[in-house]
Amino acid sequence: QVHLEESGGGLVQSGGSLKLSCVATGSAFNIVDASWYREAPGKRGEFVAITTRDGFTNYTESVKGRFTISADYAKNTVSLQMNDLKPEDTAHYSCNVAINGEVYWGRGAQVTVSS
Repeated sequence: QVHLEESGGGLVQSGGSLKLSCVATGSAFNIVDASWYREAPGKRGEFVAITTRDGFTNYTESVKGRFTISADYAKNTVSLQMNDLKPEDTAHYSCNVAINGEVYWGRGAQVTVSS
């Protein structure tokens, strides 16, 4: 059984930074790829960023140049460094990882950016 736990959310002023982390624990495994998604009140869930074990990364257009996704596969940890945060980045952020052919979701962390 794999368990994902996010941390690092919180309240920050516009222009500030936060770093989200997602740690996978449980049975022995290898993360194949990992993503971050977000859902704002009244809006549909949105893909934010992805990183794969072979080094591929991609971001939704609105966060390019501000967010950086990274992974420490030895520690089964995926992070999302968020800089120059904007009020429109306010959302509930969840990590999603693919491990041994299965996809797992964390419960998420709230990020709130005040103007």
